[in-house]
Amino acid sequence: MTHWSDEAVFYHIYPLGLCGAPSHNNFSSAPVPRLEVLCGWLDHISGMGFNALYLGPLFESSSHGYDTADYTNLDRRLGTNDTLAGLAGELHRRVIRLVLDGVFNHVGRDFWAFRDVRQNGPASPFCGWFSGLRFGGRSRHGDPFTYDNWNGHDSLVKLNLDHPEVRAHLFAAVESWVRRFGIAGLRLDAADVVDLGFQQELAGFCRGLDPDFWLMGEVIHGDYRRWANPACLDSVTNYEAYKGLYSSHNDRNYFEIAHSLDREFGKDGVYRGLPLYNFADNHDVTRVASLLKQPQHLEPLYTLLFCMPGIPSVYYGSEFGLPGVKAPFSDAPLRPAVDLGSLQQHPPRAGLAGLIQRLIQLRKAHPALRRGGYRQMFVGSEQLAFLRESGEDRLLVAVSAADRPVELELPLPGDSGGRLAGLLGPGVATITDGKARLNLPAWGRQVLQVETA
Repeated sequence: MTHWSDEAVFYHIYPLGLCGAPSHNNFSSAPVPRLEVLCGWLDHISGMGFNALYLGPLFESSSHGYDTADYTNLDRRLGTNDTLAGLAGELHRRVIRLVLDGVFNHVGRDFWAFRDVRQNGPASPFCGWFSGLRFGGRSRHGDPFTYDNWNGHDSLVKLNLDHPEVRAHLFAAVESWVRRFGIAGLRLDAADVVDLGFQQELAGFCRGLDPDFWLMGEVIHGDYRRWANPACLDSVTNYEAYKGLYSSHNDRNYFEIAHSLDREFGKDGVYRGLPLYNFADNHDVTRVASLLKQPQHLEPLYTLLFCMPGIPSVYYGSEFGLPGVKAPFSDAPLRPAVDLGSLQQHPPRAGLAGLIQRLIQLRKAHPALRRGGYRQMFVGSEQLAFLRESGEDRLLVAVSAADRPVELELPLPGDSGGRLAGLLGPGVATITDGKARLNLPAWGRQVLQVETA
């Protein structure tokens, strides 16, 4: 039985950035419906073929959105809950599923319950809501207490997710998002440090609201099966493949990404059947157009992204080759306000959006790309080829990082004759005695249908 996420192609937007919101919330200004800017992007998103939108963070916060102040109201810099409901209605009308950020590991210092602790000290009824809260010491903010935080940032106060009132508060917020905005899933921020018991209980709660609810966790390192399993999450971020996608091109070393793909999804792959969330960049990392040494590698890289097993995602603007370099103390360069019309008229990488659109069409047309098996056919320093197979649907994917044309001789076991029909453009190869000869141009990429005699 398939899940809607098996068919999903995600578009990812960081709304505080794209909508040009002020960097800090004064908690007193009237709401400004900047989120309506996204309505102008919806025809582009649906026209490209994306059918799921990961949007977040959204709710009232102090600055970047991951320092939550209130889980129940849209950040006033973006509008009101009615603004979000209006956008959600437009997404539903276009049959685009909406997935939001679930930032449950920590809150900001302006979170209403933490404000009560700051004001009332040990007398606050919310002292138990925060992990490691201890009176007697002094925080770097001058509080007469200390507390656990996320990754050394005192502005991010760690919640005590074992506290029943905390769980009830967070679950009530999620239920309100489902009821009011019709969300189809959540991306769990910092899932790798969130208590697994909480994640399992959250999963049960969400699936009680909607059996098809989807949960994806942000996980950087570790065995992804610890989080993604029938009792917990449906998917996690595939940071292993993310790194291999760009560094294999920069190093002219496809052995790296080939090793990851085979380890994850090959015959004995540890994540076979597990739909990981694949991406080339996101709101936390330098955009791939700025990571690559050769801009010509964008096309083979995105071909790999959309043809490898898993769920593909594109970060807003990156379909046009938008650059952006992570600064030492700021992610703002990764999260800009951009004008869609200008990007469409003057794309940094001409033709890339068209290629991605075609790859999305191929993914929707071929079950082999959505949920088929993975079999490596050839790997060299500058070329990689693999089969995706689902029943009679068999596709050969080949990419080249070389700056010159190459000819590949590929084994196709079990195919004594037939041909390969190009799906990304002109290109036909014959299969003779279980082998196919394929010509790839410089920086080439090809997806071919295996048609046996």
